[in-house]
Amino acid sequence: MAERLAEEEKEALAALANAPPRRKSHSYSHQLRTNTGGHYPKRHHQIRNHSLDDDCIPRAAGIDNFYDSSDDEFYPYATAGNSSSSAEADSQRLDRRLSTSFDASDDGRQPLPEFVASGGDSGIFKVPVRAGVHPARPPCLELRPHPLRETQVGKFLRTIACTESQLWGGQESGVRVWNLVDAYEPGIGIGGRARRGDEDCAPFYESGNTAPTLCLFVDNGSKLVWSGHKDGKIRSWKMDQPLDDTTFKEGLSWQAHRGPILSMAITSHGDLWTGSEGGIIKIWPWEAIEKSLSLSPEERHMAALLVERSAIDLKSQVTVNGACSISSSDVKFLLSDHVRAKVWAASSFSFSLWDARTRELLKVYNTEGQIENRVDVSSIQDQAVEDEMNVKFVSKSKKEKSQGSSFLQRSRNAIMGAADAVRRVATKGAGAFVEDAKRTEALMITADGMIWTGCSNGLLVQWDGNGNRLQDFHHHPSAVQCFCTLGTRIWVGYMSGMVQVLDLEGTLISGWISHNSPAIKLVVGGGYVFSLATHGGIRGWNISSPGPLDGILRSELAGKDLTYTRQENVKLLVGTWNVGQGRASHDALVSWLGSMVSDVSIVVVGLQEVEMGAGFLAMSAAKETVGLEGSSVGQWWQDTIGKTLDEGSTFERVGSRQLAGLLIAIWVRKTLRTHAGDLDVAAVACGLGRAIGNKGGVGLRLRVYDRIMCFVNCHLAAHLEAVNRRNADFDHIFRTMVFSRSSNLLNAAAGMVPYLFLSFSLAFCTYLFWLLYSSGLPLVLSITAGVAGAAPILRSTSQSGGINPEDTRPDLAEADMVIFLGDFNYRLFGISYDEARDFVSQRSFDWLREKDQLRAEMKAGKVFQGMHEALIRFPPTYKFERGKAGLGGYDSGEKKRIPAWCDRILYRDNRSTSTSKCSLECPVVCSILQYASFLPFSLIVHLQGLRLEGAYSLTSYHLLGRYEACMDVTESDHKPVRCKLNIEIARVDRSVRREEFGNIMKCNDKIKSVLQELCYVPETVVSTNGITLQNQDTTVLRITNKSGADHAVFQILCEGQSTVQEDEQPSEYRARGGLGFPRWLEVSPAAGIIKADQVVEVSVRHEESHAQEEFVDGGVPQSWWSEDTRDKEVILLVVVRGSCSIETRSHRVVVRHCFSAKPMRVDSKNSASGRKNPGSSSSSHQRPALRHTGSASDMVDELRSLRGL
Repeated sequence: MAERLAEEEKEALAALANAPPRRKSHSYSHQLRTNTGGHYPKRHHQIRNHSLDDDCIPRAAGIDNFYDSSDDEFYPYATAGNSSSSAEADSQRLDRRLSTSFDASDDGRQPLPEFVASGGDSGIFKVPVRAGVHPARPPCLELRPHPLRETQVGKFLRTIACTESQLWGGQESGVRVWNLVDAYEPGIGIGGRARRGDEDCAPFYESGNTAPTLCLFVDNGSKLVWSGHKDGKIRSWKMDQPLDDTTFKEGLSWQAHRGPILSMAITSHGDLWTGSEGGIIKIWPWEAIEKSLSLSPEERHMAALLVERSAIDLKSQVTVNGACSISSSDVKFLLSDHVRAKVWAASSFSFSLWDARTRELLKVYNTEGQIENRVDVSSIQDQAVEDEMNVKFVSKSKKEKSQGSSFLQRSRNAIMGAADAVRRVATKGAGAFVEDAKRTEALMITADGMIWTGCSNGLLVQWDGNGNRLQDFHHHPSAVQCFCTLGTRIWVGYMSGMVQVLDLEGTLISGWISHNSPAIKLVVGGGYVFSLATHGGIRGWNISSPGPLDGILRSELAGKDLTYTRQENVKLLVGTWNVGQGRASHDALVSWLGSMVSDVSIVVVGLQEVEMGAGFLAMSAAKETVGLEGSSVGQWWQDTIGKTLDEGSTFERVGSRQLAGLLIAIWVRKTLRTHAGDLDVAAVACGLGRAIGNKGGVGLRLRVYDRIMCFVNCHLAAHLEAVNRRNADFDHIFRTMVFSRSSNLLNAAAGMVPYLFLSFSLAFCTYLFWLLYSSGLPLVLSITAGVAGAAPILRSTSQSGGINPEDTRPDLAEADMVIFLGDFNYRLFGISYDEARDFVSQRSFDWLREKDQLRAEMKAGKVFQGMHEALIRFPPTYKFERGKAGLGGYDSGEKKRIPAWCDRILYRDNRSTSTSKCSLECPVVCSILQYASFLPFSLIVHLQGLRLEGAYSLTSYHLLGRYEACMDVTESDHKPVRCKLNIEIARVDRSVRREEFGNIMKCNDKIKSVLQELCYVPETVVSTNGITLQNQDTTVLRITNKSGADHAVFQILCEGQSTVQEDEQPSEYRARGGLGFPRWLEVSPAAGIIKADQVVEVSVRHEESHAQEEFVDGGVPQSWWSEDTRDKEVILLVVVRGSCSIETRSHRVVVRHCFSAKPMRVDSKNSASGRKNPGSSSSSHQRPALRHTGSASDMVDELRSLRGL
């Protein structure tokens, strides 16, 4: 019992803070208070006995924890009186501190006093703006809130498509659909049928499992949504079908390609075009699709065979003797130009233009608009690079080997060759990135018939319908990802998450950040522009934004923030330790971390010097260059710490990042795991040439309750005098740290990476010793710096996506909370080794803090601007002799390094002022709590001996801060430091806010008035409602805009076709795919814009349907599939809308074609042999003679007979 009491006394006394002590005769307190450094008597060659050398702490150290006469930034500073009144002063201070700090109603917990660095109110160090409703962008309909990445494995959304009543999404396991009428409904919740990640999502329905969906296309003619999949299949899905909680099934499907389907389009004549890898383009004639759709579900297999046999392979048609007229690159985009009946096919660097009716190749040109007469030989450049690399590693001849100097010399040559090869790859890579800036990333046609492309450097290019490049626009430096258009507006989505609104002239109207990740798809429907981000979140932006509706919505939503605000509380444990290449015992880890995690939800651990040495640093730099990181020792540390934290049962390891000797890892309690995820990692080297990882930072970024938290483990420059270098290291880390899911490495060199790394690894071990001997360490590091130096350049280029660093805030600046931890290496200045030990021995830490370099630099605003650090109440953590317990373990060797607080933990939250409370405007508020605990009775007696009678009523409590060092751990020359933070988080209940959003949209009178204005459609007049055509006749249809003010946007579609019966009555009208025209009818222009009081003339022309080029692979004229010599009748639908309206008006025009005589049937062989492509010889593009298989009905009968039906 007595031993336990004594132990309690020792622990309590060790935790007490530091009142100015009664100095020994050799105390330098007066000098330290008046001097800034350097003016102290020198005491060389003296051997002094310090109180630190004793294991026990002296009695005078007992009461410092109750009061701390620290800097003015904490509390008003009072000058110490003379020693005769010190006991009375201690009593008064103790009484005042305990009476103000302890509140039993709050469990005795109050925030620990903090020091706040200057410079946090401007520039990149300014706290990011937060609000319940974002002030810098229009209010949005959050159809699907940002789901955590970990919840979407196998279910990521990759594309979306929209009808007037539904939004369809293509995901990795099928498709899903939202009925827009339910868009404002609350989420299904965890207890519903929604899985994790979709709890707050608007109600949706999912299909059965399929291969990943890569593209979607809406077919309003057949009321189907077509999907292209990674397995090469095309699947159809019915629009507006009744849906329930069960998964819905696909309709017609068939195997279209061997590789993935990358793009789809339906032409102005109803045919379905698909693009795949290797430049493959296939056409699926509407006649075959229509016949297959008419078959019963039991005949599904036969329907698929019917469509598969109808395919037209365009690449094979333009390939002669192995030479192809089009690019062999992947067909990323297909675009149907309904205005001119053409189809654009786009790869990354070239375009091909096709006639939608005749399917002839019209033109091939590059991204500069230059016509290409190409004979495509795939991957010539890549082959050259590969050949060059092979030369680097080719074996020498036997004669050369025999003449070689030595094995070590050959090893040296091998590694120098490897380094040179990496540099060459980097040079080529940099050039490749310049070329990649011209890569086509998006393709679109606008209402005026202009074609727009977006490039990876942010360039927007306008083309005419014939493939002539007209003009360029550059409104944002990030890569373009997607387009959409409605009326006279264009929306552009960028890699940065930016969405911009342009007019048809390319003038920028507005822009805002739509998501915190790339906006990969934009679609229009239901009065909204829906944006899809890479993380799977979907937001809807009103088509009138920016406009008066935004201000009304913002004001109304902000006024209801209390209804959708939720408060959360999370406790976080942060630990840092410079392990000095050692390994910790289980007891040490328990003392450091395990003893503190009982009420903690997140644990972040940063280690420094996990491994060091020239060989390891060089190898680490090489591994970073080729995309590898981590080590076996680093993995040991993670596994060992995981066992201490009961990983698997209580905590889950979320992720880690290692850069040479720097390691950071994070664990999350399983009960919090549903709200924590989206882990990203980063690394910044600050060593030699900013390439070697012996110094630098590694970071983790985690989303917790929709708030971004960043953790950065740093090891900054060493040595007392290197203050400016340390400041520069921090600034470099803060500005350049870029987070990503994994290391963004050079993909172009991926094929060469195994050879480079294998060569480097084999040669390095033998070469290192020779090089160290002959050239010294600096040359080793210079080589590895040259090798590794390529990686940051390429990494920064690929990560930025073309963004100018000056035009954007760093990732760390945009976080809600940033915590820096690590061995910052700031020392004590203006103090000698002996003096520092004296102050530590008397636990006079307040005096030592005045000599702390980090405190001085933070106060001057030179480093860690705006960041907080709790009051330091523990001894300096550097430098100790390994294995020596207690404070007597400070370095007593020859160098006698001055003790210092090298190991620190700092943070920045959302508070702009110290009085800010947790709210949606200040969503993350941190504090480091100090706990009031009972003092042992024997310690009270000890305090009585100091005659502190006035404090007896409260001396049964003492205050313990949660920013402390573990002085009992002896495995390293540094002591581990830990900090427990209490984090208050204000978050938005997305489901409730969406419901409030819907109520405002439906009930607010001002919004109703604004929406009514969006329903305006200009008055238009069509010259006739009936047209009769003979063979190859042309009639002009005039459309007049009589509005007098607004532009009218028109589009002409074919509502259906019918055959006129003998009684002159048309049969049932049947629509073609995409509401396309029959092959015998040409309408030009089929879309456009009519200015106020202007007239547009549309040519309606009959074309001979039995043209020689209209044959399919079966040898059957296309006209035989759907047409005969009877009169035909179609209904043209002239759809008119305003320049930015959500409503349309339609005019119907009946067009009848009367046959004057039966056309002649053309022999398939003769017609095939006579076909030519522009610019080719008479035999260049002959199609092979194929067997005549008859009509579509005959094919169906044949397939049935084959199956025995």
